[in-house]
Amino acid sequence: MARGGDREPSTPRPPLVSRLTVSQWFTWAAIAMGVLTAISIVLGVIAILRLSDARALVVERNGPALTASLQLSNGLINQETGVRGFSLSGEDTFLVPYRRGRREAAAAMRELRAVTTIDEHEAIRRDLDEIERRVAAWQDSYAEPTIAAVRAGGPRSPDKPDPELGRRLFDAVRDALDAEQADMLEVRNAGRADLDTAANFLTATFIVIAVLIVVGIGGVVVALRSFVSRPMRGVGRAVRRTARGDFEHEIAGEGPRDMVDLAGDVDVMRRRILSELEEIKEAHRQLDEQTRELQRSNAELEQFAYVASHDLQEPLRKVASFCQLLEKRYKGQLDERGDQYIEFAVDGAKRMQQLINDLLAFSRVGRITSEQEAIESEAVLQQALTSLATAIEESDAEIVVARPLPRVRGEASLLAGVFQNLVGNALKFRGEGRPRIAVAAERDGEMWRFTVTDNGIGIEPDYAERIFMIFQRLHAKDVYAGTGIGLAMCRKIIEYHGGRIWLDTESTEGTTFRFTLPALPEDA
Repeated sequence: MARGGDREPSTPRPPLVSRLTVSQWFTWAAIAMGVLTAISIVLGVIAILRLSDARALVVERNGPALTASLQLSNGLINQETGVRGFSLSGEDTFLVPYRRGRREAAAAMRELRAVTTIDEHEAIRRDLDEIERRVAAWQDSYAEPTIAAVRAGGPRSPDKPDPELGRRLFDAVRDALDAEQADMLEVRNAGRADLDTAANFLTATFIVIAVLIVVGIGGVVVALRSFVSRPMRGVGRAVRRTARGDFEHEIAGEGPRDMVDLAGDVDVMRRRILSELEEIKEAHRQLDEQTRELQRSNAELEQFAYVASHDLQEPLRKVASFCQLLEKRYKGQLDERGDQYIEFAVDGAKRMQQLINDLLAFSRVGRITSEQEAIESEAVLQQALTSLATAIEESDAEIVVARPLPRVRGEASLLAGVFQNLVGNALKFRGEGRPRIAVAAERDGEMWRFTVTDNGIGIEPDYAERIFMIFQRLHAKDVYAGTGIGLAMCRKIIEYHGGRIWLDTESTEGTTFRFTLPALPEDA
């Protein structure tokens, strides 16, 4: 516990940029843009409403009011003209414009009353009241009495009111109309001024909105570049330097909190890689030793293959030759058991020689190769059938080929060995009837699938995998000859060419083998 006034040093508070994560930075940026957008929308709505109100005043009120005012003036003038003409001539035709003028004036007055209900039109409403009062005075004091007197006593009737009275009363009406139209023009000009002001305010508002958006976007971009993008690039450079193999430099992060955390995690990974690098180097060293050992073992295997093909076969051929000479020269001179011993020795030597040859051929597949080339699989099949011509003739076998067979890429000699093994097995393991062997091919995606089918004794599905293992036989050697390497050789050759081979276990009669080979690119 601290004594006296001593205080324990406090941990400095990290700056704001390091207290926020990248997502929080983007959230605040989105909030700022949202606020700017809301302000812009409010200003825009206010400006548009002002412009709409000013336009409504000009178009929907001042315009119709001005038109109705002109119609009112024309209607009153038509009344005055009709009364004056009827007073001078006494003809009823002059009363037509009078009556029409009264209807037009009444309709115009109703229209004016309907469109001048707002505060801006208060002076116009007073003018209309004055016009109605003066028009009523003119009609009651002069127009209607004049029409009645002329109709009763003609144009020279002494009962007609004085025309000077009618002139004075209608001049008063004209003065009221002039005052109303002057007020109407003043209201129209004020409305147009308000419309121009609203339009200018709308333009200024959109300019302010554009400036706010540009400034806001610029500010957000600058903030994100300074506090998010630049630290991310720094961490990225450090990570790429580490990825190139420079594990000695420490990775320190700055900027948002999660970027600092990420840099710390990457630095932990860097230190772990450093600690494991020595283990990897040691593993590589051991792997190099194992590789050298494997190369030495392969060299010894090559040497063994050479010895088996030359040094071992030569004594074996001598043993087989001398056993055959003994069998030929002394057969019948020994007892039955002696002849049987010699026969066993000859047969064992021959089988040993065949086994060595098959083992050598098996070991050379994929190791001693020639260049693969595009070949006609039908020609390869024919090569195998030629090699089996004697067996085919002796068994009277029927060979059915679904022509044409496709072109494939491979080594003709190896693929001929596959066909020779499969067809040879079909001849060897034939049934009681005449052997029938069918060869066909069909496209299967990017592969050609070949099928070799026979009507022989068949193979149980339980042995579908065992038959492809080396030295595996399903029958005793005294029943069916062979070394048990043929199908293992077929699998190795097909896999070397990039395909696979299998026994079709769904076949109910005979045996069906299928194998695939890649199609040529030009046939794709």
